[in-house]
Amino acid sequence: MADHLPHSGLRAGGPSSSAAGQPAVASGASSGQLDADRTAVSKSSTKSGRHVGSRYAALDLGTNNCRLLVAEPNRQGPGFKVTDAFSRIVRLGEGVEQSGILSDAAVDRTLSALRVCANKMRRANVSRARTVATEACRRANNGDDFLRRVRQETGIDLEIINPGEEAALALAGCAPLIDPDCENALVFDIGGGSTELIWVEIDKTNDGEARVLGWTSLALGVVTLTERYGGQEIAPEAYRQMVEFVAGELTAFEDGHGIRDIAAGGVAHMLGTSGTVTTLAAVHLGLPRYDRSKVDGIWIDVDDISRVSALLGGMNFEDRAQHSCIRRARADLVIAGCAIMEAIIQTWPMQRLRVADRGLREGMLNQMMAADQTISRETN
Repeated sequence: MADHLPHSGLRAGGPSSSAAGQPAVASGASSGQLDADRTAVSKSSTKSGRHVGSRYAALDLGTNNCRLLVAEPNRQGPGFKVTDAFSRIVRLGEGVEQSGILSDAAVDRTLSALRVCANKMRRANVSRARTVATEACRRANNGDDFLRRVRQETGIDLEIINPGEEAALALAGCAPLIDPDCENALVFDIGGGSTELIWVEIDKTNDGEARVLGWTSLALGVVTLTERYGGQEIAPEAYRQMVEFVAGELTAFEDGHGIRDIAAGGVAHMLGTSGTVTTLAAVHLGLPRYDRSKVDGIWIDVDDISRVSALLGGMNFEDRAQHSCIRRARADLVIAGCAIMEAIIQTWPMQRLRVADRGLREGMLNQMMAADQTISRETN
């Protein structure tokens, strides 16, 4: 895709130690791709209008994961404080590439997770929420039926967002981690069923605004590639084919933006937000167990990413399943994630990668809070 993301006033280099430290991001609209009001207001909000100081919730139902954040605005500055969180691997998109439908087992797993989310939002007395679904529901022929069942059984009114909105929200969530001293950044989000790439320029004349030069959404992710090329064990030849396939899918984006030449000049860096990137970072750090506070915002040399990918590729499924930073639920998928990472690194030879354990949920929270703050200022 070559559509433009909205001009959203994203600033690079904000606070980066935690989600709670992220500055609010103003929403915007362009060419009908994203409507600012629609982006800011959830279909599942209890009411619209002024909610400054209230509890907010953001739920992201992807092909592989169901994730929820509940937060409230910081009282004495920008950003928000997380009051509750939930994450569960549900593999909603399991088998969709072959069958074209969400399976009964996947729907049951996902409904179980969504009931937990609904209870958490009710207990927190959330006054405003946005709840979205992405590639699995976009692709499945029974996606609308699934959404109706979710609404009936949990009260959550999921909204299937398009790839442009998904990319914009991912950028809104992790923009504070872009290095303002660089000239460009390649932001990517490796999901279960899709991978988003966003090429941004840092506007030094406009307070370090991250201006979107181009974006694309590829209909490939860790779940779809794992199902296509293997399973629990992926042979070296299949891994090579995965890397080559993904690299081929990246060609059009490179041809359209000439990123490789800019990357060679050393003025750009990568920013990755996904379970793949955070898992590789945790393994690289040698953590005894996954720790977000040690992963979010760190810098890693790209050569170290390749080294960790090779290390994981040399393990069998059980070895990966026993690794404290991978576990059984990710033991098969992490190899496909490594292949996508390897293709990105080979296509665009940048030296540094910044790791973001944040994304769509943080982007939704930032946008909702920013919109409400704007309304509050205009009415006071």
